[in-house]
Amino acid sequence: MQKKLLLLFLFFPVLIFAQNDSIIRGKIVSELENLGGVHIINITNIAGTVSDNEGYFTIKAKVSDTLLFSAVFLQKKKHIVTKEEVTHKLVLIPIAPSTEYLKEVVVTEYPDINAVSLGILQKAPKTYTKAERNLRAAGTFKWYSPLLIPLGGMSVDGLINQISGRKNMLEQELVIERKEMLQVKTLEYFDTDYLIKTLNIPEEYVDGFIYYVVEDASFSEAMRIKNKTRATFLLHQLAVDFLELKKIPLNPNDRKENQVQNTKEDKDEK
Repeated sequence: MQKKLLLLFLFFPVLIFAQNDSIIRGKIVSELENLGGVHIINITNIAGTVSDNEGYFTIKAKVSDTLLFSAVFLQKKKHIVTKEEVTHKLVLIPIAPSTEYLKEVVVTEYPDINAVSLGILQKAPKTYTKAERNLRAAGTFKWYSPLLIPLGGMSVDGLINQISGRKNMLEQELVIERKEMLQVKTLEYFDTDYLIKTLNIPEEYVDGFIYYVVEDASFSEAMRIKNKTRATFLLHQLAVDFLELKKIPLNPNDRKENQVQNTKEDKDEK
């Protein structure tokens, strides 16, 4: 009986040690370079830690404890601690990168939520194009000279630009920019097929016709206020004027007859 008690006394510390948590040092292995911020949680004893940038971590655990690895850029993984891993100097935990968070990024625009609706601004700020910003910067420099007060307080920078002609150049750039924007907008409203098939504009004259219509003040104003009905009406009138100006028959069939006639005349001359 005494021998049995003695053996139990000798093995009892070993059993207690086996049941106590050990410090496990591990490393996450993945294709990703930066492995920092991975959460490692021991579900069994609710202990937790976070990995460093190279994926190294230390956590308290014992045999059969379950470790949960979680991060946005990695797939979730559960790992059960084995007897061998308790005695290892370094435990390697391979985890595959997560692909779900990279599949699609959806940007939802909420037009009703803006700085005005949130009370940040009283009214929506005006946006300026590149040419408009350049022109404003040329004449609104905030350094004023007392000598220019009789002239209405023009800034020194503004006066220099006025004398040098740079302001006029920037004004011309603004006019050109607005016409270019109107050309793009016109082709968005009325595509090339519409111009060719409905307005009977020859394909080789489409670009010239677009340059022609943006010079019309009435059409430009209709496009500015987004009155597509009036813009369409004016566009039809401008198409007729353009064809007459270029001496192009209004009817496509007449054009074919003219082409045939011109071909015959060329052959006769030869």
